Amino acid sequence: MATIVNADVDYLFGKNGSLYVHQLYISILEFEKYIKKDSFIMFKKKLKSILPSPSVGTKNEATRDEWLAQTLQKIPSGLTILDAGAGECKYKKFCSHLKYISQDFGQYTGGAGEAKDIGLQTGSWDNTQLDIASDITQIPLPNNSVDAIMCTEVFEHLPNPILAIKEFSRLLKPNGKLILSAPFASLVHFAPYHFYSGFSRYFYEKHLPENGFEIETLEFNGNFFEYLAQEIRRLPYICQRYANKKISIFSKLSIMFLLFLLQKMSKKEMNSQELLCFGCHVLAKRVSK
Repeated sequence: MATIVNADVDYLFGKNGSLYVHQLYISILEFEKYIKKDSFIMFKKKLKSILPSPSVGTKNEATRDEWLAQTLQKIPSGLTILDAGAGECKYKKFCSHLKYISQDFGQYTGGAGEAKDIGLQTGSWDNTQLDIASDITQIPLPNNSVDAIMCTEVFEHLPNPILAIKEFSRLLKPNGKLILSAPFASLVHFAPYHFYSGFSRYFYEKHLPENGFEIETLEFNGNFFEYLAQEIRRLPYICQRYANKKISIFSKLSIMFLLFLLQKMSKKEMNSQELLCFGCHVLAKRVSK
């Protein structure tokens, strides 16, 4: 068993990695036992500077933002884009070359009332930048009035996202672009406005063609190992909040080892996104009416 463990550690950290990690672990235990708390905090900072930091599970939002920026830049200047479910208009900055219209139902305030302590909340929310406050399935704009629609990380918050797709079909001009993203799986957030945990590729492949859209590109964000790493990184917070337990330095070290393994596997993965990923990025075209 020890040989197997040593081999795994060497695989993660390189030759003689198991000896290095064993000595490091013994040092941590002794330091935690005998040294004052303030000194231990300094020691942990030093430890972080020595060990490489795995990035696996940290690029969900950054990858999505990069895809959105590139996709929006390809829309010709001067066209009209509707940001449906715009929230705080985070992606308006990518639309400076377009006529930008923001829409949202405008009722989320960062967590209030009975739901303020449920799931993941933002604590505050700014609805003052919205151009239109309405139900996303009944947006007060004429038929065929916009050239593109962007709807990012919104579908999980809609009681009936298929009705939203139908509304997008009504609003878009022929050959207009629909830019979508939504999680494949998600924790409860923005309660009580969280109705679905996520959507697989098959949701888009069924409901978009049935409502007048042709999928041009469908890309996966992340993979099984990346998603697992993202959630493992939440463990210290989740343990503190839901088990009232602050995890030990040994537990944190164990998490780090697991993240190294997931990073190795993510680099070698082959189509694990078909099982689990952060979500899908979809670009579709409204076919001629």
